[in-house]
Amino acid sequence: MTNSKDTTSKGVTKMISLSILDYSPIDEGTTAHDALWSTTELAQYAESLGYKRYWISEHHFVESVANSSPEILMMHIASSTKEIRIGSGGVMLPHYSSYKVAENFRMMEALHPNRIDLGIGRSPSYRIVNQALNEGKTKKQSYEQQVIDLKKYFTDNTDSEHRYQSLIATPRIPSKPEMWMLGTGETGAEVAAKEGLGFVYAHFAKPGTAGVNIVNRYYHNFQASTFLSSPKTIIGVFTVVGETEEEAEELARAFDLWLYFVESDNQPPYYPSVETALRRGFSTVEKQKVIQNRNRMLVGTPSLVKEKINKIAEAYKTNEIMIVPNVFGIQNRKKVISLLAQEFQLY
Repeated sequence: MTNSKDTTSKGVTKMISLSILDYSPIDEGTTAHDALWSTTELAQYAESLGYKRYWISEHHFVESVANSSPEILMMHIASSTKEIRIGSGGVMLPHYSSYKVAENFRMMEALHPNRIDLGIGRSPSYRIVNQALNEGKTKKQSYEQQVIDLKKYFTDNTDSEHRYQSLIATPRIPSKPEMWMLGTGETGAEVAAKEGLGFVYAHFAKPGTAGVNIVNRYYHNFQASTFLSSPKTIIGVFTVVGETEEEAEELARAFDLWLYFVESDNQPPYYPSVETALRRGFSTVEKQKVIQNRNRMLVGTPSLVKEKINKIAEAYKTNEIMIVPNVFGIQNRKKVISLLAQEFQLY
């Protein structure tokens, strides 16, 4: 079972599904090889616990994160699991050809029918990454046009007017991946609504009422498509869970340090351990940033985090939450998702 019944404060019973977004962190004292196999292990464990989806991030030039190519890792994870949906969280579309993205995901869908999710975004990455990935390109399509192109290539449409009207992405298959738009702003939500796609809001990047308003506009403006007949959302949250408040705080402190490093110019090539975070501490200036970042995290015991997740689900009017269990150590990450699975009665 992948859903948990929860009763809101208004007495309305709804089903909440839990999914996972994995950054593939390189824990201090380990290697990128270890990190990728830890991702495999966590995906297999998530499937056994009843999680709905397991998505892979795309990060470039972030040395503490192992995965820079979600499609390749997705293919490996899909082959290492049996039923759980596997997806990208997400493919940064402006860097790539929509046609090639469609081919890659059709290949995965052909090998693993009805299990593949294409989550797309447009994060700009570092300037040097942008330059390297787009070197030699003299003309780029708009983000919305790239999304329209993807839809064409997934539906074998050769009748509607298009600059490549007769072109079909191969292999031709009877099913297609689910297509999701990732975002934290109005533009992504508007495109998702107009093109009839699912929308994933990164609450962990921009929490607050602005996000709720953006998602509400998506609901209001949604237009049905061959992909979706009604609006569908997922809300992403940073999640740190411990058996006790003290354990959760220890893990969160290491997360604080990792997040600070990633968002500064002085990032080490690893995710710092709990011991390193405790030993290092934070300067007065750093503490202010840490306090700000804590607003982006759900930290606490399983019951407390469940309560926070339920409130977020109610605020965003969603029935699916995607947790980012980005804590130090594979055993700790397994514990986080296990504690939440037990609390939500996923199995």
